Parts: sequence; C-alpha cells; structure tokens
Amino acid sequence: MAAKEMRADILVVGGGLGGVAAALGACRAGKSVIMTEEFDWIGGQLTSQGVPSDEHTWVEQFGITRSYRKLRNGVRQYYRDNYPLTEGARAWGDLNPGGGWVSRICAEPRVSLAVMEAMLMPYRGAGRLRVLQPYRPVAADVDGDTVRSVTVRHRDTNREVVITADYILDATELGDLLPMTRTDYAKGFEAQSDTGEPSAPSEAQPDNVQAVSICFAVDCVDGDQTIDKPENYDYWRKYQPHFWGGPLLGFTAPHPRTLEFTTRSFTPNVDDDPLLVDADQRKGGGDENLWLFRRIAARGNFQPGFYQSDICFVNWPMIDYMDGTIIDVSEDDKALHLRAAADLSYSVFYWLQTEAPRIDGGQGYRGLRLRGDITGTEHGLAMAPYIRESRRIKPVTRITEQDLSYEVRGGKGAVSYRDSIGIGMYRIDLHPSTGGDNYIDVPSCPFEIPLGALLPQRMTNLIAAGKNIGTTHITNGCYRLHPVEWNIGEAAGMLAAHCLDKGLKPHQVQENDTHLHDFQKDLVREGIEIRWPVIAAY
Repeated sequence: MAAKEMRADILVVGGGLGGVAAALGACRAGKSVIMTEEFDWIGGQLTSQGVPSDEHTWVEQFGITRSYRKLRNGVRQYYRDNYPLTEGARAWGDLNPGGGWVSRICAEPRVSLAVMEAMLMPYRGAGRLRVLQPYRPVAADVDGDTVRSVTVRHRDTNREVVITADYILDATELGDLLPMTRTDYAKGFEAQSDTGEPSAPSEAQPDNVQAVSICFAVDCVDGDQTIDKPENYDYWRKYQPHFWGGPLLGFTAPHPRTLEFTTRSFTPNVDDDPLLVDADQRKGGGDENLWLFRRIAARGNFQPGFYQSDICFVNWPMIDYMDGTIIDVSEDDKALHLRAAADLSYSVFYWLQTEAPRIDGGQGYRGLRLRGDITGTEHGLAMAPYIRESRRIKPVTRITEQDLSYEVRGGKGAVSYRDSIGIGMYRIDLHPSTGGDNYIDVPSCPFEIPLGALLPQRMTNLIAAGKNIGTTHITNGCYRLHPVEWNIGEAAGMLAAHCLDKGLKPHQVQENDTHLHDFQKDLVREGIEIRWPVIAAY
C-alpha cells in the first residue's frame, strides 16, 4: 500500500508537553499544524509517563507561560466541576487534588489529558490542527540543510504517512528526528575540556545517560492483591549499585542533595490532612514519606467514602533503570532495555507487596494494587517510559552548568540572554545514570531559555521543541521539567509561525536585534515571560 501524503504549514513530531504547547502556539497564530504522537495519550511526562508536574517554588505567582497556567487552572477547575470535593478542598484556591509533596498540583493523568485535549479542541474543530495517533517517525527526506518531509508509521497497522511542511518541530522524547535528518547532536555526558562544567568528567561519555523509569500507580485496599513473582525478581532483589547504601529494592538510598544514605518511610493511607501539605521544593525533595511524595488522589480531599484508598504514583529511586541506554541502539536492544525496566518496576511492586518492612514489624503490604486503569493500560504500568534525557542538538547557543549554577554565579544570578524566549527554574537534578554515576544535584539560579538553544547550527527549518534543545547532560537536569518543556515547545511553535508570516528564517530572527525584538514582543503579548521579575521600589 502506498504511503498517504499530507501537508501542513508546520509539523510537530511528538505530542508530549512540548509538542502540545508547540501546536497551540502555532495554531493560535493561524497556521495549519499536524501533530503526531506515538502513544494513545498526548501530554508525555504529565500523562502517558505518569509523572506529576515538577515545578518551581513561585509557580502560583509567576514564572510560567499564560497557557501553562491555563492548563494548571483547568486541572483544578475540572476537579471542582466533576469531583465530590470536601468543602475545604473546594475552597482551596491552590487546590492540590493528590496532596502530594512533589508539586502543588498532583492530579490524575486523565484529568490533565482532558484539559489538554480541551485546549486543542477548537483548532481541531476548525481544521487547523490534525493529530495523528499512534504514529512514530521512521524516516525523513532531507535536501541539504532543509527537511522536506517526515514519514511516520502507525504503531499497530504499520500504515505510513509522508508529511511535508515548511517547518519541522522535533518534540519527541528522545530527539528521534535528529539522526533521521542528519542534524548534528550530542548525547550523554560531555567532557569538562569541552564544556568547562565543574561537574563534568575528564572524558566524554556518550552512552552515559540518566536512567529511564517506568512508573506506576498504586492504591491499598482490603484483600490479597499480590501479583505473580516477576521472572527476574531474584536478580533485582540482589541488585545493589556501588553507591546505593543497600539493595536497590529497599527504602535506603542516597539523598540526592547530600548523597548521604537515607532511609525513607512508606505507610499506605496515612491519616494526614492534605490541606496542610506544603509542596515547596526549597524545603527538600519531599520524598521522606514515599506514599505522600507523588500522591495523586488524597482521600481527605473528597467526600468520605468516595475513594477506597489514596492513589499514589511510584516514581521513586528504586525504579531507576541503570543497566543500559536506549539512545542509538538497535530496536531489539531498546526493546530489551525497556522490558528490563518494566521488570524492575514489577519487581519493586512485588517487593512492596511481600517484603517491604512495615512500621508494625511485619513484611509487605498485600493490599497494594496496581491501578492500570489510572495509567490507561492493561499491564498496569505507565503507558510510556519516563524519559529524562534526550539526544540534544548542537545549537547556536549551548547552555552549560556555569551559566546557572548558584555555586558559580552566586548573587549575580543566571546568565541573561539577549535572545531569551522564556524562563524556568529547578535545581540541576540528575538521577543515577547508565555510566554508574550517583545523583548530581546542584543548586541553580532562576534561568532564561535562549532562542539559540532551540536552533541547530546548520539545519534551516528544524526546530527543537522539547528536551532535545542545546543543553548539556548536566543542564538538561533542570531544563527537562514540565513547565520548561512547555515553554520551549510554545516558543518553537510561535517561532515557526512568525517566520512564515515575516518571510524569515529562525537564524535570522535570532541573529538580528530588530527581528528578535519583534518576535519577543509576540511572545510577551501571548503571555510568555522572558525575564524573571525584579521586585523593587517604584
């Protein structure tokens, strides 16, 4: 069967947070957009990957784009409109449905999905946006420094579609288009001699990337819910990284910020008041109590009896898969590593059910139940692996550790870029890696997103729109979080539209002050903050 052909002004490959925001930005500007996504849900790390939003301390006041705030407000309103909240929860302006400690909004992924679908719906109805699911990219047609088309293939039927567009935005989780389009890119850990970063190794380690994790949701109910013993449980039960302080399947692990061995607690359905949760990342990671850490449904926020149990997401140190990279390996090796990561997650769950030490002296919580209905899967785990680190373009502007590290910059704050197209904030948070490295967790200053980091040095119509921008292995650790990925994607979509309207190329916008200022005005008008506020007398 011949491949179907489609065309749009702008093609967004990847429907994660960056892709959704890119499609919104381009559609608002009146352009026709095709967005592809390889999983059944759009939203990436917030939905299919099962990761409640990681955000900075001031997120309720400033430091995110207007459309990302609309997403957050929409999640809260969805609960108020559809869920039987208690009077206290309903009156809580900054409602945190799960009462989780990792974020000020911990919510069920289907709610975030519903809100994002609603945000896209007007453009789909108008015929301005077409979404192809579940499709993944398999090939690209490149003419010199220009991408002419991308071929995507249906996950289940193998049907192919060739999509041509004036601009191609790579919003995939792993930067899939970069090798297909022969775009120059980096991967893994750069050498200190290359980047000058204090935390970098002496030699480059291209296959040393952050662990992937396959998350899952659990609750705890009456009865024995124990699953069959996973095939490789004994392997994972004995697995102990040299820097861990105990077996991987255990509550003792390094503290990310101090690397001291810390024993976390885990008690299902603790009788807490979710209205008192203070999800402030300045006060620590919030993971001392693992049940509360990424809880997405707190019974105390809802009418008595509505939820049998709290529901929490397991995205904990013990599910980080360190046995190999899934970047630039064969499809068979990639599948092998993802199966092993899933086996690790099942093994962690089985250990929690059967061997985890209890505060009453017992072992295991046999009432723990996998909630595949929450993650949209029959196998019980998240729909997609949680990808922390992507291939990264070799950009016009590379962001390095010394640009934003508090230890380097101090009171000067992060570097201010003339071509800022957004802002973000998070600690440089690197999980253990396939190279056997412990956590790297470095304080950072509130930072800006330079336009040059979205632009490959050579390609003229390919724009990075997610975790594949020009960071390093180290600075990816703070530019990969939910609101930053959204900001990157939204600016990328608006940039493509702006270039079509003005007859310019992205590099011309970045290089010329007049063109740049015109584009930055567009961003600000659409509610994208490009500088952190300075609070002073006036």
